[in-house]
Amino acid sequence: MTDIPLVELRDFRVRFGAALAVGGVSLTLRAGQTLALVGESGSGKSLTALGIAGLAPPAATLSGSLRIDGAEMLGAPERAWRRLRGARIGMVFQEAMGSLNPSMRIGAQIAEAIAAHRAMPRPEIERRVLAALEEVGLPDPHGKMAAFPHQLSGGQQQRVMIAMALAADPALLIADEPTTALDATVQAQILALLAALQARRGLAMLFVSHDLAVVEGIAQQVAVMQHGLVVEAGPTARVFAAPTHPYTAALLASRPGPVLRATAGATAAVPALEVRGLAVVFRAHRLGGTKLRAVDGVSLRIAPGEALGLVGESGSGKSTLARAAVGLVVPTAGMIRVFGQDPAEARGRRQMARAVQMVFQDAAGSLNPRLTIAQILAEPLAVHALAPPGARRTHARRLLEEVGLAEAHLDRYPHQLSGGQRQRVAIARALAVDPRLLVCDEPVSALDMTVQAQVLDLLGRIRRERGLALLFIGHDLEAVGAVSERIAVMKDGRVVESKRQPIPALS
Repeated sequence: MTDIPLVELRDFRVRFGAALAVGGVSLTLRAGQTLALVGESGSGKSLTALGIAGLAPPAATLSGSLRIDGAEMLGAPERAWRRLRGARIGMVFQEAMGSLNPSMRIGAQIAEAIAAHRAMPRPEIERRVLAALEEVGLPDPHGKMAAFPHQLSGGQQQRVMIAMALAADPALLIADEPTTALDATVQAQILALLAALQARRGLAMLFVSHDLAVVEGIAQQVAVMQHGLVVEAGPTARVFAAPTHPYTAALLASRPGPVLRATAGATAAVPALEVRGLAVVFRAHRLGGTKLRAVDGVSLRIAPGEALGLVGESGSGKSTLARAAVGLVVPTAGMIRVFGQDPAEARGRRQMARAVQMVFQDAAGSLNPRLTIAQILAEPLAVHALAPPGARRTHARRLLEEVGLAEAHLDRYPHQLSGGQRQRVAIARALAVDPRLLVCDEPVSALDMTVQAQVLDLLGRIRRERGLALLFIGHDLEAVGAVSERIAVMKDGRVVESKRQPIPALS
């Protein structure tokens, strides 16, 4: 085995004009190793990963040294990077839906990645596409080849991205939050798959994540980033057991714990959300295919001020149920009521929008890329006439402060924010109209641990102050349990278990 590192950074810096986003990072990654970059949103970890793949934003100025297989790549022409990306470097981006082509079928997208770097006949390419989908644990891989991205769940989209990144057998996999959108069981499958690939192929991996439990289980080396700097680095076991930097210790102490919950009005005459025998059936996406019963006879009830946590694997139907609750999906059978009203009725839609709001799983896809953050937050205020034009910016600033963002973000666009910052903007927008029921579909999945704890605390405070009811969907049992009195488990479109959480005593 050659002694030349696969990736070597020396005093690597990324600037945007006078602003230093990544300052003097030095890292080494060899074949067969996993190096994890951890830190809060905006710490520079994703920018570092993008720089290693030659995908830094055009406005960025890079300096220092970046060597791939011993060759200096800073200043290299784009054609040299194209030979590396896919063949030597595979990358899984943080938001799968924003990375997949919405007009191409899944099979065609993976085939395109293979054909760009491997000369082989079409039948062999199709065989490898099928094998790649089977490797990442997608059910019905033949059917998924013919599907479009929007026909898959968020977790399934992320698995397609992983299959695409690995399809051309790269030597280095850069994974930017690769398990963020996956439930716990599929997350374990993906992590086991990556470990098996490393053992079989000598694959190196740069793993960017805010999930410290995942990092501890998969990475041999860890580098902790804050404000663009590596503040601590070393073997994962040593860093996690005995951190030497205060910031590392703060991250390790930021696992979400129980939040103070409002007292649920369990005996209220009109429930915040009532579902009886709900069924949602989708047509097959190809001729001859069977219909998909996404939700199959679900019944549940949420009282005003109560929080219900809904967990389950990707594709279990929990997001479809959430969309039905806000009127975005019309039920095939059964009944659904929000404060006694049908959310799917065209009459009274404006009033219903004031009563229930939704925070979507894909923050980037739910924010208008052509509007500034100030305009995004002012839009619901204008639609519902909640503030005069001159006061909307002040309201927007206060909403940002509630979710932990500074006023400076008001004049930025969604693409100028990190994934965690975009998710916080989406939460602020949902809160703008003071809803009585908030439906959260994986609202903290893209956030690092410290911000995740802040958002969970925020939801708890809002419920206490406003009597807010909450349908909280997630795959992280720890986060769901921290904010919910009751937890319901979904599998194959049905609620298979439901139990009440203990409510902590007031201190």
